[in-house]
Amino acid sequence: MEVIRSSSIFIILLVFVSALIQTKADSVYCSNPRSRCYGKYIECPYECPSTSYGNYKAKVCHVNCDSPVCKSYCKHRKPDCNGPGSACYDPRFIGGDGIVFYFHGKSNEHFSLVSDTNLQINGRFIGHRPAGRTRDFTWIQALGILFNSHSFSLEAIKSATWNDEVDHLKFSYNGEDLIVPEGALSSWYSPEKDVKVERVANKNSVIVTLKDSAEIMVNVVPVTKEDDKIHNYKVPSDDCFAHLEVQFRFFALSPKVDGVLGRTYQPDFQNPAKPGVAMPVVGGEDKYRTTQLLSANCLTCLYSPENSSNQEMTSVTEYLPLDCTRGASAGYGIVCKK
Repeated sequence: MEVIRSSSIFIILLVFVSALIQTKADSVYCSNPRSRCYGKYIECPYECPSTSYGNYKAKVCHVNCDSPVCKSYCKHRKPDCNGPGSACYDPRFIGGDGIVFYFHGKSNEHFSLVSDTNLQINGRFIGHRPAGRTRDFTWIQALGILFNSHSFSLEAIKSATWNDEVDHLKFSYNGEDLIVPEGALSSWYSPEKDVKVERVANKNSVIVTLKDSAEIMVNVVPVTKEDDKIHNYKVPSDDCFAHLEVQFRFFALSPKVDGVLGRTYQPDFQNPAKPGVAMPVVGGEDKYRTTQLLSANCLTCLYSPENSSNQEMTSVTEYLPLDCTRGASAGYGIVCKK
């Protein structure tokens, strides 16, 4: 009898805990009429019931209100190099259309990754060309962002060897160096609160949020000896080519958005990457080259802060990830509730 009574108590406790978890799970209402999930409440999974956590290693709840599936899922707050909007490796991009392509650019030059009327994101490429090669091996070393008439940059610091215990990130805002204290979940906000930098690990991993416009997840990594051996990079002994792994989430792109990655978010974009090719390389260096990391003077650049308030909104907008820390409405056509 004692065993039966204990089992009953255990089952009751399980039901109570399950109900408690359910009541605390975030519920997301997609309120934007343009959203495919408009009018739906979407509950976060029990495995990750919140859209934000104090534990940086924990997964958080993500919901894409523009997806026809209208479901939530759990995700780590670091770049997914196999997900849409990513730019990793030598550099390999996955466009908003989900198609993989490579854009090699050129070492020590800058290229427009995303260009819209109110947002410009450039990348600085680093690399080298071993003897006998016809092109540079390249990686993205820095991001330069023009947003709301302000500038922000993030770069991987050059290092001969890699040390996980050293932070390899450097930041600037409006031309001035800024310090984001080391330590998971430490944050920095711009004076207008329209730019946020949050560390999601003690070192070398951050999320940059541009208010109501974009989120950028960034890791700094080296070219490893294994990578060097596999790809025959012939990395010199005085540089481990510390570079960025990046994944972008966009909330408000116009249909004319351009750039190496940005153009893949155009509603009628036809990706020139050849299907079935192991490394489909897409060119266009001359169209996307900028003279500096923080400039918008490429042939296809659209950035114009004066016209940003008149930007046309379309279904290329994403509603990922959610920010339930800013009150009932996160500003992306969603409402977060407990």
